[in-house]
Amino acid sequence: MSAPSEPVPSLPVTQDRQFWVLMGYAVALGVFGAFAGLIFMGVIGFGGRWYGDSDPGWFGGQWWWVAVTAGAGVVVGVLRRVTRLPEEVPGLIADLKDGHIDPRLVPGVAAVSAVSLIGGASLGPEKALGSIGGGAGSWISQRRRLSQEDSQLNTFSGFGGAYGGLFSSTVIVVMFIMELARPGGPRFAKALVGTIVASSVSFGIYFAIAGAVFLDAYQVPQYAFEDWQLLAGIPLGLLAALVVTLLVVLVQGVSRLFELVKLPVVVRSTLGGVVFGVVGVALPLTMFTGSDQLKTVLDDPGTLGVGLLVVLVIAKQLTFAVSQASGFVGGPIFPALFIGGTAGVLVHEVLPAVPLGLAFTCLLAAVPGSLAAAPFSMVLLAAFLTQVGALQTAPILIAVVTAFLTMEAVKYLVARRKQAHAAAEKPATPN
Repeated sequence: MSAPSEPVPSLPVTQDRQFWVLMGYAVALGVFGAFAGLIFMGVIGFGGRWYGDSDPGWFGGQWWWVAVTAGAGVVVGVLRRVTRLPEEVPGLIADLKDGHIDPRLVPGVAAVSAVSLIGGASLGPEKALGSIGGGAGSWISQRRRLSQEDSQLNTFSGFGGAYGGLFSSTVIVVMFIMELARPGGPRFAKALVGTIVASSVSFGIYFAIAGAVFLDAYQVPQYAFEDWQLLAGIPLGLLAALVVTLLVVLVQGVSRLFELVKLPVVVRSTLGGVVFGVVGVALPLTMFTGSDQLKTVLDDPGTLGVGLLVVLVIAKQLTFAVSQASGFVGGPIFPALFIGGTAGVLVHEVLPAVPLGLAFTCLLAAVPGSLAAAPFSMVLLAAFLTQVGALQTAPILIAVVTAFLTMEAVKYLVARRKQAHAAAEKPATPN
């Protein structure tokens, strides 16, 4: 009898011709993503022109803003009909997990999102940019008839190219995509290298033209690291989980309300624009993505007061929920950063013994980190945004992991309760 043959060892991914083809696509998607990001961010910048210099206090807005937000709602509704955008557009997280974006949806998503962000909706630009970059990757894959695995990897590279300039850090972009997409097995190495190449090319072009637009955005007072701050990360993480739970409840409740009313598309988006426009007149800091508005909150929290900070956290959640439910299109990360950062400032105002930098950075990372289930990338994002020291990142990580695990535990309990309820309602089978 002949001895069994030894299995043929698999070659490294870099010795596969298809790997280098994907790297070529990654370079192209990085170039495309950089210019797409520059154009899109330049277009939505027009929103700040009508917003102007408003008083950040109570009723610091102008009533004519409501006409602008309502008009944006009309345009959003019309664009959704013209572009045949479905009522339920897959979210950013779903897009990354699927590793595919229908290229036919990209023009509608980009147009509606641009109008949404110019019109003051409480949403972020990451959904549209991800759809543009990821959609380009999926389109190339369809044209070149790539396999399903290579198509997903190409889509991840498209996301990397779209986000390289937006987040101004290749490290954050790669970590964010890897955490949400979670490509396993042999795909991981190719996905990792592809997103690094695409995001690096994108950032290089974006930086040469516009500079680093997102790093060191929030100046927090420096504070000395002490051991007790590690323990402080736990209650701060629990607070973040509570904030995220309230946000989820508001989103589900508002969405359910709009479903029950059953309004036509244009009427629904117009009503949504009126609602967040009125809230914006009363609380101007709830408008737009929240990126610039959070700087105002951080610069002079004492002037705003504890009461206004509490209302801002809740009102921003409400306007985000209304924007999504009424048909506006955008991402959740930037609004979540505002909600978390404002909650951190609130903690410092209530408990001055907790350093502002500690409370702000922990909540800034923990709220979006537990909402999007991307804890490590949000720790990096908070560190890059505030430029806190290396030791100061330890409490941030503890806060984010605490919030993440708490939210996952809540999801587990809710799922178990639903299973038990379904089993109780299931009719017994006769013997």
